[in-house]
Formats: sequence, C-alpha cells, structure tokens
Amino acid sequence: MLLSNLLIGLREGLEAALVVSILVAFLVRTERRAALPLVWAGVTAAVLLSVGVGAVLTFTAANLSFRAQEGFGGSASIVAVVFVTGMIFWMRRTARTIATELRGKLSEALNIGPVAVVLMAFLAVGREGLETAVFFFSSVQSAGGGTTAPLAGFLVGIAIAVVLAWLLYRGAVRVNLTRFFTVTGALLVFVAAGVLGYGFHDLQEAGVLPGLHTLAFDVSGVLPEDSWYGTLLKGIFNYSAQTTVIQAVAWAGYVAIVLPLFLAPQRKPAAAAQPSTTSA
Repeated sequence: MLLSNLLIGLREGLEAALVVSILVAFLVRTERRAALPLVWAGVTAAVLLSVGVGAVLTFTAANLSFRAQEGFGGSASIVAVVFVTGMIFWMRRTARTIATELRGKLSEALNIGPVAVVLMAFLAVGREGLETAVFFFSSVQSAGGGTTAPLAGFLVGIAIAVVLAWLLYRGAVRVNLTRFFTVTGALLVFVAAGVLGYGFHDLQEAGVLPGLHTLAFDVSGVLPEDSWYGTLLKGIFNYSAQTTVIQAVAWAGYVAIVLPLFLAPQRKPAAAAQPSTTSA
C-alpha cells in the first residue's frame, strides 16, 4: 500500500501546500504580513481537524464487530472514492485559475475581518485534509488493519509535496501543474477503482451485498498476492487474486466511465455576450 498512499499523500499534500503558498505569497507581496498568523491559525486548525477525523474513524472501526467493521470500512471506502473523484475533477477544472480565485477570496476575507481570514484558510486547506483522512482510513482497512505501510506512504508523499511547494514558492523549480495534475489524476482513477472494488468486497463480507463466493476470476496460482509483483499490484491498484463479480464490475465500470471523462478535452468557456448599445 506504500506506493498508492504515497501518490495520494503527494497529490493531496501538494494541493494543500500550494494553497498555503499562494495565500502566504499574496500577503507578503501586498505588504499584509500582519495577517500571516491568521492564515497559519486556519491552516493549523484544518490539519488538527483532519488528524482528529482520521483518529475517530480508526478508533470507531476498531471497537466494532467483524461484520460491522467490514460494513463501516466498505462504506468509508466508497465515500473516499467519491471525495477523490470530485477532487481530481475539481483540480483539473481549476488548476489554471486557482491562484486568482484564492487571492480574490483572501482579499474579501481581509476586508471583512480576522475571523473571516482564519475561516477562509481553514476551509481552503480543510478539504484536502478531510479527503486525506478518509482515504487513509480506507487504506488501513484494505491493508488488513496495519497502519505502518499506509502511514509511511502518506507521510513520504506529504513530505515530498511540502518540499516541492517550497521550491515552487522560492522559484527554484518550475512545474507544469496542469500536466502534473492530469498525470496524477489519471493514476488516481486506477487507485480509486481499486479502493471502490475493495469497498464493495467489504460490504459483501459484512453481508450487505450478496455474491461473496461468486468469483469473476481466481489467478492466485498465476499471480499470487504474496509475490513481489502481486504485492506491487496490490499496493498500487488494490489488486485481489480472488475477485468477486461485484468487485470486477465496480472496478471496470468506474475506470470505463471516469477515465474517459477525466481525459476528455475541456470545453472552453463561452465568450461573454457583448452588452447591447442600442438605445430605447
């Protein structure tokens, strides 16, 4: 699970770090450094909330019966897929305009007052944090309850994201963010498909969905999960050697629908209508 969680940590971490760097740069360049503590207060609150949500989810699941735990984990996995799907499409749509939008919102918040600045920073970073917390929990569930590999992947990805965002802020490196988010978004489609399939499998084990023993294929003899290549596939795509029909349909259906939509050329916004100059 290390590689898939590293990708999630890198993607979510870079989004959050870019948001923070845009806000900080705006305040520094407009000589409003006095508002920096307010932004950092909002960012800190968002991080603490995200950690708290992840802890609550993990603690709650640990105190449930097996079937209830599987049902809870399966539901959380589906919610995580919804979050990640929305995130990759949102960033694809706003990658070129996010800086302008954030500067505009922060400028409005500064005019309103300190509380508005804290709240704006909290909301801007909190979205990525909550998505990461839910996805981290679903990764822990699919890893069999062990938190070491998922946590290590997330932390490494977030650390790389912070360093990359700092280098971008300092102007030391240049990255085509639109291309970066397109490539990572396409990879995340396959990661999310694996999480979705595993979530449906959890619901089958919980007895919520039927067909637990109706397999679409069993390749454990050819591609065992404990082999190095099986471990690699499981770590990136949540590969399962014994895949149920519902799992396979969920995985294939998600990729078949979401990937073409994500890679489809974006429509350019229609030009604004010219105001009429005809007098009454």
